[in-house]
Amino acid sequence: MSRYYDFGDGPAPESVQDETSHYRDVAAYFLVRPKTGGGLMALAPDGQAVSSPSGKTYSLNVCDSSPPGATSPCTRAGNIALTPDFYKGDRSMRESGFDISFRFGAYGSRTHHFAPVCLNSLLYKSEKDLEAISVMLGRPADATTWKRVAQRRKASIQKYLWDPQRGMFFDYDFERQKRSDYEYVTTFYPLWAGLATRQQAQALARHIRVFERPGGLMMSPYQTGAQWDMPYAWAPNQLLADLGLRRYGLAQDADRLSYEFLSMVLENFRRDGFLVEKYNAVTRSTETQVTAGYRMNVVGFGWTNGVFLELLSQLPPDLVGKLDALQKP
Repeated sequence: MSRYYDFGDGPAPESVQDETSHYRDVAAYFLVRPKTGGGLMALAPDGQAVSSPSGKTYSLNVCDSSPPGATSPCTRAGNIALTPDFYKGDRSMRESGFDISFRFGAYGSRTHHFAPVCLNSLLYKSEKDLEAISVMLGRPADATTWKRVAQRRKASIQKYLWDPQRGMFFDYDFERQKRSDYEYVTTFYPLWAGLATRQQAQALARHIRVFERPGGLMMSPYQTGAQWDMPYAWAPNQLLADLGLRRYGLAQDADRLSYEFLSMVLENFRRDGFLVEKYNAVTRSTETQVTAGYRMNVVGFGWTNGVFLELLSQLPPDLVGKLDALQKP
């Protein structure tokens, strides 16, 4: 299987530019959670320098990490730097596109230690496509190679990523040699890629409620303050999940989820006059309260426009009529 990995070192340029105080917030988070931050931060006593930091060193008090409303006095913690392994995970998380989620550890700090459901499903689909293209081009040897590669990846996904007890696909932590227990909407990617069994599709359908909210599918059931977790719905993941459900004959679920998402987008468009990159699936609005990493909600995002049209084309006429009615005064 494959993983997300970035070959650069140290702080990611886009974070330094666009995410005010992000790395300081991460250091403060790990400061009061030393088990979570193990191997991800280096702490030196106050007045001493951290040895060979990869990025900035932060001088923090314990109260910098206390929850709002805490009344405990501030105590000096010392000088803190994030380790090279943290920055490798941080960069790899950004390469994944899920920036930021707590799916691969806090702030995505262990992304490079996981074999993800999404990436391996996408690569399986690419390998099957290359097999089909090789057949079209009359290159049977290449087709056989790609078929063998895809079969091997499918077998690994089934072995390592499917949890039969929980009835969902999970990312695999190959460093700790165990599946993650972080429920994430990418569990539907194997349906879209066509590598799941009928029984697995039925099991996943029974777990839609984990992610479903009034505005469709949110990314995870975990409120972390990150934009790729609860309560946010993102168009590309909505599309892949809905197409995957349809592929396995679960059109009723797909129709319901599509209508929830499309009606939310349409209602906000009618009020605001524009589309945005992500939506709050709980409140069915464009309101965001992101506190971890990138905090904007960009206007006019292309994938929301494209996904809206694609999902609309899949809806039965009666639900299209309901959407039309939303546009009338």
